[in-house]
Amino acid sequence: MDVKMSKSPRRSQEEDDAAEEEKRKTHWRRNLRRSELVLIAIFVSLPAFVFLFGGFGGITPTVDTPRPDQPDMALPKGKKEVILSTTPALNLDKLLGGLLPQNLDEQSCQSRYKSYQYRQKSPFTLSPYLTKRLRRYEAYHKKCGPGTRLYKKAMKQLLSGQNVENSQCQYVIWFPCNGLGNRMLTLASTFLYALLTNRVLLAYLGKESENLFCEPFPGSSWVLPSDFPYNQPYNLHLNTPESYVNMLKRGAFAYNSNASSLPAYIYLHLEQFSLRMQNNIFCEEDQKMLRKFNWMLLKSDSYFAPALFLMPSYQEELQKMFPEKESVFHHLGRYLYHPANQVWGRIERYYDAYLAQADEKIGLQIRIFREKPIKFEVMYDQIIRCTNQVNFLPEIAHTEPMRNQSTNSKHKAILITSLYAGYYERIRGIYYDNPTLNGEIVSVYQPSHEEEQQTEAQNHNEKALAEIYLLSFCDKMAISAWSTFGYVAHSFAGIKPWILLRPDWNKEVAEVPCIRSKTVEPCLHSPPLLECRGKDTNAANLVPYVRHCEDVDFGIKLYDS
Repeated sequence: MDVKMSKSPRRSQEEDDAAEEEKRKTHWRRNLRRSELVLIAIFVSLPAFVFLFGGFGGITPTVDTPRPDQPDMALPKGKKEVILSTTPALNLDKLLGGLLPQNLDEQSCQSRYKSYQYRQKSPFTLSPYLTKRLRRYEAYHKKCGPGTRLYKKAMKQLLSGQNVENSQCQYVIWFPCNGLGNRMLTLASTFLYALLTNRVLLAYLGKESENLFCEPFPGSSWVLPSDFPYNQPYNLHLNTPESYVNMLKRGAFAYNSNASSLPAYIYLHLEQFSLRMQNNIFCEEDQKMLRKFNWMLLKSDSYFAPALFLMPSYQEELQKMFPEKESVFHHLGRYLYHPANQVWGRIERYYDAYLAQADEKIGLQIRIFREKPIKFEVMYDQIIRCTNQVNFLPEIAHTEPMRNQSTNSKHKAILITSLYAGYYERIRGIYYDNPTLNGEIVSVYQPSHEEEQQTEAQNHNEKALAEIYLLSFCDKMAISAWSTFGYVAHSFAGIKPWILLRPDWNKEVAEVPCIRSKTVEPCLHSPPLLECRGKDTNAANLVPYVRHCEDVDFGIKLYDS
């Protein structure tokens, strides 16, 4: 039953007015109490709000500094603190100044956003144009990569045996050759070529390299699918009938041929042959011809990036991407190569156990080549001559100094990478048997000594990659001449290393033990033949920023000065 409230006829107007006034007062008091509660809540919440957001003016970065009574909170020397934050400054560090893409899963690839903690800051300024080109490439790769509709369409064209015009996607398929250092240098060169020619890079990694690296491109894979019809690297060599040079020689096509009249794919052989790369590769007319092919297979063992800088048609784009010429592999290598978690675990454990507490980390990489073997005593003597001339290793004292326990001696760690244990044992023995002139505490370490290179073994390659990264965490470095392993390590680090020179071919001992590299860039041992520019053209005389290498006098590399 509904009951309606109505005014009593017995109540006077004065009583009604009084009741209404009391009602208004009660309502006001309730609102006042509510306002007080809100105000109290604001004051109670304010410290937490300030703690979380750093004040009212915007988001500011905060760094938790360990108190003196919390020694267990201190970080190892040489390792930066990781703070999960949305602040721009910290994100830029983690993303290498914008080189790396954002928002990739950190757990599945821990090294991608953690490597920067262990290395010195890059000596180079990242070009905003390079960042823009990388983001554009990532979108292109995602659109045309394996499994997409456009990839399936391109595969149908490939299987038809005929090239077509105006394809939405073009591809370069990279095939490996020689050891890990060679592979990393040439794959980065192929990626640069893909950027310049608007191709999607796919890599044949092989079982020995399957689990070495994380995927570099967001939302897509760079791994060549196993059902690709031409996935036999051993069938690709200098005399392969489908190679560009061989097809050109036998007149399979002409420079003015239409794209639709060409074969379904072309093969570029960029392996060094008699320490030279083939003619008809780095010439303008040939590059125009190669752009007509939608599918390109490429096999190489060389860092051919410097050869791309010799080509007028690419120079403007390269200048915008790399205004600092000697930053090419430094940037591309740190963009592409992120050790998979299993390898990264090796790296972190070794660094934390042996290198983290050192005030200075010194890298020494020693490589002995079969084609020019150097006896152990001769190589060891060369290392000692080098360090005596340039003070690369801590100097030895001939008398035992008085040790002051209160003095904080510097701790120097020497990291040796070599296939052989003898150099480590000899150098460790020196610092065990003798004091240092300046009182440093010296530790000597070598992660492995495999005795021989095992390019086809996965575990061997994991160890090699871990040691390349550990070397790249060093503050200074000496490497063996001609060594692509050493090139990768010092270029990652952004260091100009001392190079232990090879003896002349007819001599056993190097007259000059070592020389300082004038650039961070690796050396291209086998410069291209450039007969299109005239017979006996010297690639080192064409542009001022491509000159001969310090360790390979006929090789070329990129310089800034």
